[in-house]
Amino acid sequence: MIEASSLRKSYRARRGRKATSVEAVRGVDFSVQRGEIFGFLGPNGAGKTTTLRMLATLISPDGGDATIAGMDLRRAPAQVRQRIGFVAQTSGTYDLSTARRDLVHQARMYGVPKSTAKSLAEAAILAFQLEGFADRNIGTYSGGQRRRLDVALGVIHSPEVIFLDEPTAGLDPPSRARMWQEVRRLRDQGMTIFLTTHYLDEADALCDRISIIDAGLIVAEGTPSDLKREISGDVVVVDLAAADTAGAPEPATMLEASKLLAEQPYVHSCDAIDHNLRLYVDSAATAIPQIMRALSNKGIEPGAIEYRQPSLDDVFLAKTGRTLAD
Repeated sequence: MIEASSLRKSYRARRGRKATSVEAVRGVDFSVQRGEIFGFLGPNGAGKTTTLRMLATLISPDGGDATIAGMDLRRAPAQVRQRIGFVAQTSGTYDLSTARRDLVHQARMYGVPKSTAKSLAEAAILAFQLEGFADRNIGTYSGGQRRRLDVALGVIHSPEVIFLDEPTAGLDPPSRARMWQEVRRLRDQGMTIFLTTHYLDEADALCDRISIIDAGLIVAEGTPSDLKREISGDVVVVDLAAADTAGAPEPATMLEASKLLAEQPYVHSCDAIDHNLRLYVDSAATAIPQIMRALSNKGIEPGAIEYRQPSLDDVFLAKTGRTLAD
């Protein structure tokens, strides 16, 4: 459904009197299959929104090519726009309007006759469960209600592809869960969904496949399960803050513990993050007693120690050298 090759975009930025070029997207390649939820996972400033805006024909790429629903991005932008929907991070609705009025207006902008637009609006109101407030001013809506309306507006014309830019940013947990349900429902109806997110749990739970993007480059791509499988074994996190204080350990203690554990034969790699050491081992059950013994022999007492299965944050750390939070 989407095929992108070497997409690039730079911006001119001014620092004082000097103008510089900032590479927001530095040549990305990816494909999105029909009927899947495809996610771009990365921190703020990684190039997610810029890529999305290029694919939605809102900005022109500096280089590269893409086809969307069979249409060439550069040669047939109007045909691309007929086949896609786009939901930006910020709402495009007006406080003094209503959901029903905006839905009818959006359908009319795609050339739908007025009577049909009213029927489509009513169907969208029922599908997204907006009926309890569809005729109230949008300014009275909660964040979750407004976000559901944004998505309804994006799909009122039944596009083949819907682009969702950070669809759950700023929502409370119940509203996020509800939005996930809506996204899955659209996928089950045959729509192809391309979303951006910086939430690890969202990418893991929602996306069929993801591309991890950082500093304008794709550093990994695959299903969440396949990406996590690349990080073999278990992850052991050693908290070196004292158990009875919230203070961070001395830098010398962190350095000593990190060097000590990195040299152990059962530790594949060791990363220091804040006051924690993140260790990658074959078996946590076998490694934890040895870790505690090695630290104790050096007079280092950890505040806590835990293990878990590898996460997408571990994948991001392995590919970029830092966590997504960083």
